[in-house]
Amino acid sequence: MQPRSRPARHWVVGDVHGCAESLHRLVSLLPADDRLVLCGDVINRGPQIRRAMELAWDLVRSGRAVWLQGNHEADLVADLRRDDPQSLTRLAGCDTYRQLGGPLCRLWRRRLESLPSVYPGRGWVATHAGFDPHSWQPDLNIRAPFWHAYDGRYGQVVVGHTPGLSVRRHGAIVMVDTGACYGGELTAYCPETSALVRVPGPQPALPPALPPAMRAQLESLQAKPPLLGAPR
Repeated sequence: MQPRSRPARHWVVGDVHGCAESLHRLVSLLPADDRLVLCGDVINRGPQIRRAMELAWDLVRSGRAVWLQGNHEADLVADLRRDDPQSLTRLAGCDTYRQLGGPLCRLWRRRLESLPSVYPGRGWVATHAGFDPHSWQPDLNIRAPFWHAYDGRYGQVVVGHTPGLSVRRHGAIVMVDTGACYGGELTAYCPETSALVRVPGPQPALPPALPPAMRAQLESLQAKPPLLGAPR
């Protein structure tokens, strides 16, 4: 009798933000028959945005990964849909738009607007930032209101969106954005086992010009106990 193979696991990957080489290295360390859930914000900020998008989309097309929509993807799609001065100004300052150019961004628009906002697992769910505590619909920008109001109705919720030096747990919420584009790490978290796999981001240190509100938020999160998992 052949032994039963183990069930496939999932790995929820924190915000890639254009760190293509880190994503490539991380994927190479994960079992080929496990499924990846890219937790949104694959675009913007990092040095290799186009390559990161292509890697992510190749994973989606092969059936190995799901790419969730983050607030950066949603904002880019919204600005590409409109043709007003404010949208054009935002596009001019968008890292993805600058690196890819207008025509290529518009070719990507249909893909980006098709991205799901939630991926449900057994006893857990992944989404970019959390859920609106009034409607309990996905909210791609929410932070503290969701953290404080979440009542466990969806089981464990795995989110990105808010960078920190380590994976953090806030009740039933697990935050997996470990700031790869800021010189931190790109992390994959397995909701079935709580294991972690991490690779370095492309930069050596957090930029000193980080906005004060974000720096205060990072310092607050870094004070929380890290979520223990498998060693690097």
